[in-house]
Amino acid sequence: MSFDHASSSLGRVVALSGGIGGAKLALGLRNVLEPNRLAIIANTGDDFEHLGLHISPDIDTLLYTLSGMSDPERGWGRANETWNFMAAMAELGGETWFRLGDRDLAMHIERTRKLRAGDSLTAVTAETAARLNLGCEVFPMTDTPVRTFVTTDEGRLAFQDYFVRRQCRPAVTDISFEGIEEAIVGERLAEVLRGEVDAIVVCPSNPFISIEPILAVPRMRELLRATGAPIVAVSPIIGRDSVKGPTAKMFREMGLESTSSEVAKRYSGFVDLMIFDASDAMERPKDMPVITSHTFMASLEDREQLARVVLNAARASKDRMAYD
Repeated sequence: MSFDHASSSLGRVVALSGGIGGAKLALGLRNVLEPNRLAIIANTGDDFEHLGLHISPDIDTLLYTLSGMSDPERGWGRANETWNFMAAMAELGGETWFRLGDRDLAMHIERTRKLRAGDSLTAVTAETAARLNLGCEVFPMTDTPVRTFVTTDEGRLAFQDYFVRRQCRPAVTDISFEGIEEAIVGERLAEVLRGEVDAIVVCPSNPFISIEPILAVPRMRELLRATGAPIVAVSPIIGRDSVKGPTAKMFREMGLESTSSEVAKRYSGFVDLMIFDASDAMERPKDMPVITSHTFMASLEDREQLARVVLNAARASKDRMAYD
């Protein structure tokens, strides 16, 4: 880890994140910030119950990535995983389309046990983060159940059916968040957002299925904007494509251009500054300041360097806001 001027001049930073892409930048931010200055709000629209267990894919990707436990090849799950449980399930004719590794099972079993005992998802996540010595806080966007559904050319599908079982093959025409009207920002997260926050970072996650569920939680946008902190977003699109996942495909299927400028439009009225990849330098959306950088995060050095760019941009924006 290496702290620099950008990190030392900023207090608490709040990041909004989905899974793999968001977790990469979250790791970079955690590494360049001083300890315990980062709070991450994780998407839970991907959560579902499977084999009787509460699965929180984006939370787990963040926990494993930040703890150094993640599998660098798959980008999800734990490193050095074994699959005896899945093999035994197949022998019994059980469902094997969503793969749960032997080591990974411990996370889901313990989370489910604690939730059934009456603990909140916020409390369970905080305890796990503390045990894994993350050096930052990870919050679910809400403790109440929210489930993402996608309307496709094959009908309405629960998100994991679309994403894992069908491998994102169906064409998407609409997205909805079941239970979002009843969702509540957790007390501890609300307390953090009412405190001193110097920067808010929207990680390069899929806007439709990772960031917009977070922002759709009632009062979330208001709490984030009320911090008065600059909001900086990193586009998940590079050269009209997404590094991983169905982001660009979703844009095209819903009649939108798969460009960073289109991402900026999705965030218009909320985000103060966008960061595009240098390959998209010619794109200049109306009414949204943009800076360009290298946003492809192939290595740990890439993640930390992009984190510095984001924090420097937030610091400069914060200084301008104070001057104005």
